[in-house]
Amino acid sequence: MTYAARRPWVPRREQFFRWASAALGGATRRRIVISIRVVGERRSRTLNARYRHKDRPTNVLSFEGPGRVPEGRNYLGELVICAPLVAREARAQDKRSCAHWAHLTVHGVLHLLGFDHERRAEARRMAAREIQILDRLGFSNPYA
Repeated sequence: MTYAARRPWVPRREQFFRWASAALGGATRRRIVISIRVVGERRSRTLNARYRHKDRPTNVLSFEGPGRVPEGRNYLGELVICAPLVAREARAQDKRSCAHWAHLTVHGVLHLLGFDHERRAEARRMAAREIQILDRLGFSNPYA
């Protein structure tokens, strides 16, 4: 876990671990490694432009990792989360900041697990999984 944009509203490492573990489900026994980097808007915009060809910051980006590495760990990938944008979105959507951070962490981990939302059926499947995981974590439906 690295904080390039440390703000008081950024969750603690333990919270990210809990949310990511919930999204991984039973997969956590396989020594999975996920990197989470919290950044500011400038870095988010740069990465989004470079990898998604969208010249604006985005709330979460997911980058696949190389998979299994020699020491036996499975490096699933990296999440890059834009702290100022997450805070603004939570306020605009009248959501608790913690709930929005949890949702975006779960959302990003599901992308690393192969979920997507490019097609309607995929989006429904991914949203249903997010809702289920967040409910187990004590958060309400983020799409309601």
